[in-house]
Order: sequence, then structure tokens, then C-alpha cells
Amino acid sequence: MGATVTGPAWPARSPVGKDPTTPLWRAAVLLRVLTLLFAAGVVLVYLDEYARPWLALATIGAMAAWTAAIAVRYLRPAGRLLGFAVLDLAVNCALMCTSRLVLTPEQLAVDTVPLVTTVWVTGVVAAGAVCAGPAVGAVFGAVVAAFNYGVRGYVDTDLTRDLMLLVGVGFVLGLAAATSRRSAARLETALRAEAAIAERERLARSIHDGVLQVLARVRQRGAELDGDAAELARLAGEQEIALRALMATGQVSTQDGTADLAGRLRLLASGRTEVSVPATPVPLPTAVTAELESVVREALANVERHAGSEAKAWVLLEDLGGEIVVSVRDDGVGIAPSRLAEAEREGRMGIARSIRGRVADLGGTIELETAPGAGVEWELRVPREVAR
Repeated sequence: MGATVTGPAWPARSPVGKDPTTPLWRAAVLLRVLTLLFAAGVVLVYLDEYARPWLALATIGAMAAWTAAIAVRYLRPAGRLLGFAVLDLAVNCALMCTSRLVLTPEQLAVDTVPLVTTVWVTGVVAAGAVCAGPAVGAVFGAVVAAFNYGVRGYVDTDLTRDLMLLVGVGFVLGLAAATSRRSAARLETALRAEAAIAERERLARSIHDGVLQVLARVRQRGAELDGDAAELARLAGEQEIALRALMATGQVSTQDGTADLAGRLRLLASGRTEVSVPATPVPLPTAVTAELESVVREALANVERHAGSEAKAWVLLEDLGGEIVVSVRDDGVGIAPSRLAEAEREGRMGIARSIRGRVADLGGTIELETAPGAGVEWELRVPREVAR
């Protein structure tokens, strides 16, 4: 009947923790290399026609050195910083400006002769987008296009087409990077939840085969006796109920800052308290869940202290979509109409502060129905929008 509960079987570390945009960074660096080779070929083709051929070659050398620098920086997870991407943008714009000294005025006046940097500058747009998302990618594209206008010295349809392409590419790549990060975060949360559920189920099987069977045996045997044995049987029964509720409860907190109120309240079940909650989770911000749980605990504590030794309590949770309703009812001796006011005058502020104060802080309302001999019922209503 006994069982040995071993330590948790931790799952192997998942690769989800890596940066999901790593393939995009590699593609951005590869784009720099390929466009550098293209720019070098263009310079060799037009070298004899340039006003300052030596400056064109020096610009290609600077582009090659900077490509090597950004490759080292961007291929390291710790090096993908927005500040370095802004520096990258500044270097690209500065190298674009050298074309005004390299190209002749006639070459600048026509779009058929590319700037020395040519399409190499599109790589910085990709870097900004992958680094900081669609908005930054679009801004980087607009800045590069603006320098393209400035170096050429005029505006036409072809340059405007380049503007639309640069902004569009920056936005789309940034959107892809942001989506990849969100998807990876959700997958990691799901994998952690799955591992936690699997571990809880493994422990639940061990507990069921050992602890629960012992408690059930103590409860059954003790109930047949009187005196202290009967009291031990009652306590064992309460612990058995609480342990079964704990085993049946799913994950009560998540990685997104919410907690399952239904799971938290389900743990309050005991021999004298029945808890009814929806079968599906009721996620609320962790702070709100903790406050509502505290209110219910305080109400149940009042049942223990004042309702009578034989009183039972019932907790009901309802998710109505627009609001959360929690009811706590008991069949105890009830409260006289003037008793609460007398307690406040005497300085005992438990109900006023612990229950009403907490609900008021959450933007909710609370109603009390009671009468001598008719028990007590609290009804808490918290708007979901306020809770969120």
C-alpha cells in the first residue's frame, strides 16, 4: 500500500530559450556580404568613369571592414543591440554621402549610374527591423531613402519607388521578427506548463498509491471508534479532501502575469467547506486573484469562529464574462442586524477592512445577506475590465 515518492524527473532543456530571430540575423549578415560583392563589382565596372576612383575603392574597403564588424556583432546574441543598429545606420548614411565626391555631376543627375554603396545599404534596414520590430524597420528604411534623395539632389518616381520598397521591407521584416519572438515565448510557456502538468500527474499517482490510501484507512477505522480516535479520523478526512483537491487543481499561475482563480479557490475545500468552480480556468491578474482568495479565506475564517461548530460553508465561483461573482454561504447562526455596526464601534474592523475594503479596492461591490439563525451569505462582484 505504501509508495516511495522520488525526486522530480526534470525534462531536458528545450532549445526554445534561444533567440528565435537567430536565422533572421544570419540572413541579414549574408545579405550584407552578397550586396558588398555586388557593390564591388559595380565600382569596378564604373571605375574609369568616376571623378575620384581612389575614393570609390576606399569606400568599398570601408564597407568591407564594416561588414566584418557587423557580422561579428550581429551573430552574437549579446550583440544585437538597438544602439549598435543606430550606429550601423549612421555609418551607412555616411558612406552613401561619399558618392557625391566619387560620382560626376552628370552621373548623379541620372539614376542609371548607382551610388557607390548601391543596394548594400538595404542590409541596415533589415538589421534595424530584426532588432526592434516593424516600426523601427520602417524608420530605418525612411532614413536610408531620405539620404538617397539628398545624395542625388532630386526627387523622381524611381527614387520614390525605392522609398516605398525600403520602408515596406523594414516593416515586413520587423513584423516577422516580432511574431517569431511572440511565438517562441508562447511555445516556451506551453512547454513549461506541459512539463509541470506531467510532473504533477506523476506525483499524484505516487501520492494516491501511498498517502491518500493511508488517510482513507485512518478515516474509515477511526470513524468506528470514539474519543480521540474519532477526532483523528475527522482530521484525516479533512486532509484527504484537501490533498485530493490539490491533486485535481491545474496550474494556478502562468508566465503572463495571471493566475487561475478557480484553481486557487478549489484548494479551500475541506470537510466543512464545499467549493464549486467552473471546469475551465478563470484567469485574472495575479494580484486580483490573491485579493479575492484572501477575501474568501477571511469569510471562511469567520465561519470557523462565529457560525458554530457544526456549521458548513459553500463557495461558488461564476465567470459571467463581464464580471466575476464569488459567493460564500454558511448555515450557521447568522448575524444580528446591528452586530456589524457594534463591532465597528468597538474597534473590530475585520469585516470592514478585510472583506469590504479589499473588494472596494478592486472596484467591485459586495452584498451581505444574514439573519439570526439563517446563516450568512456574501456575494462579491468584480468587473472583469477593472480586474484586468
